[in-house]
Amino acid sequence: MIGSSVARLAAAAGLEVVLSNSRGPETLAGLVADLGGRARAATPAEAARAADLVVAAIPLNAYEQLPADALAGKTVLDTANYYPERDGHLAELDAGELTSSALVQRHLTGSQVIKAFNNITPHQLFSLARPAGAPDRSALPVAGDDAEAKAEATRLLDVLGYDAVDIGILAASWRSEPNTPVYVQPYLGETPAMNVEAFLRWTLRTPGVVVPAARVRKLVETAVRRPAGEARLPSDD
Repeated sequence: MIGSSVARLAAAAGLEVVLSNSRGPETLAGLVADLGGRARAATPAEAARAADLVVAAIPLNAYEQLPADALAGKTVLDTANYYPERDGHLAELDAGELTSSALVQRHLTGSQVIKAFNNITPHQLFSLARPAGAPDRSALPVAGDDAEAKAEATRLLDVLGYDAVDIGILAASWRSEPNTPVYVQPYLGETPAMNVEAFLRWTLRTPGVVVPAARVRKLVETAVRRPAGEARLPSDD
């Protein structure tokens, strides 16, 4: 769903979009039709090779399926979060020895991984986008080890409707992961208690809350690292 929202924002901004998934290009026909003439579908390897910039919007438990050879030399924006109840327990993440994006970077040895788009729900990612200079523009955190790749990601966020807040290297990307102050909740505002299905329906009816760059910085600075193994899905927070 994050991938679809990024694709919609990109197509609306005039970018060429190549979509892929694990089920085959034909399963993306409806989304491609909705996006219009600037979008097409391909296999993951084909999309990777065609792209100037890649957004990997997948569950963390599928990270090893990313085509490392095809992604070599690319900047890859990683949107994944670690949820043990979905992904299974990963000892290095539970112990805080790695962040989830550092794990993805270890798999994608020839790529530059940037943590982005991971701390906002799909509908709010789309609904809160604003043009550069808008007084109600929100910001999103980004983290990465390569300055040029991070700048590239920042330019993409700007085109898509967001300011970017640099929160450091991949080892610091835990500051935007689940259980942190900047994760999901600020962009939703007060959230009623509900189950997963009801939460997802509710987010589709909620326009979201503006979170400017200054507030993102403050929230990131106040983050305290909690055991990754305690992470819960947003609807359970």
